[in-house]
Amino acid sequence: MAKVILGMTLSLDGFINDRTGKVGALYPDLYVLRNTEPMRESIQNTGAVVMGRNAFAMAKDPDFYAGNYEFQVPIFVLTHEVPKKHPKETGRLTFTFVTDGMESAIRQAKAAAGDKDVVSHWRGKYRTAMLESRTCG
Repeated sequence: MAKVILGMTLSLDGFINDRTGKVGALYPDLYVLRNTEPMRESIQNTGAVVMGRNAFAMAKDPDFYAGNYEFQVPIFVLTHEVPKKHPKETGRLTFTFVTDGMESAIRQAKAAAGDKDVVSHWRGKYRTAMLESRTCG
């Protein structure tokens, strides 16, 4: 059964994102990060990704994920509204927009991941809610 990896990146001085929600200062060289052993291992072990709408919207063009995002696996986006334009998908990367709650998003991601991990990209309130609901197990 898939395990859920709840990840968060912050700088040593506590920086998570700027006032507009951008995280570029944490990733000055994403290419270098992608080629580190821990990141390569994470990519290899990940079978699905769960993220909130804000994390999904960090890409200016949602079609960017196809072929460019480090995790080319099914992505489950928790949202109140499904976007009008469905983002581009590949043979490995697909998008499911989940409108019936976090537990449903986690359940669907675990099913898609099989024996691999589910990586979750959540902000504060969802991170806390996920831990409190015990959907990580």
